[in-house]
Amino acid sequence: MIAASVKDSEPLVDLLLNRGASVDEKNNNGQTVLHFVASKSNLDLAKKLLEVSPPASARVRDKRGQYAIHRAAAVGSSPIVTLLLKHRSPLNATDNEGQTALHHAVAEGHGDTAIVLLKAGAETDKKDQSGFLALDLAPDREVHKYITQTAEKEGIELA
Repeated sequence: MIAASVKDSEPLVDLLLNRGASVDEKNNNGQTVLHFVASKSNLDLAKKLLEVSPPASARVRDKRGQYAIHRAAAVGSSPIVTLLLKHRSPLNATDNEGQTALHHAVAEGHGDTAIVLLKAGAETDKKDQSGFLALDLAPDREVHKYITQTAEKEGIELA
């Protein structure tokens, strides 16, 4: 099923699902197809996987301790982050490095995705294993400024 996470693979996914493939099958790194779909920002396929019966779980960790939401945040896919949250993905879960989805979004410079996470209630006071808050990881002043100013406009209190 993981091979089906590439672009334009929906016919393959349909075939695999019709033949009883598990949407939560893991590879050697503990990743499911949802991890890969999130990494590729494939919203249509993510929706399909979360709506089939039985649906993919947004609550599966890989060996790095990451959920699909960590991957979606790292690539700046706000629509997939929103979709995963709707399907009960843990918002403030930390990976093996102590980083939340918010840490990943900020570190990769995805201010819009960081705001989506903040609006959903992402905790801003969580430090990773290196002692950094998510905002400490902003790659430059512009990203930091965008997040802090937008959060202020939205009435979101930052740590």
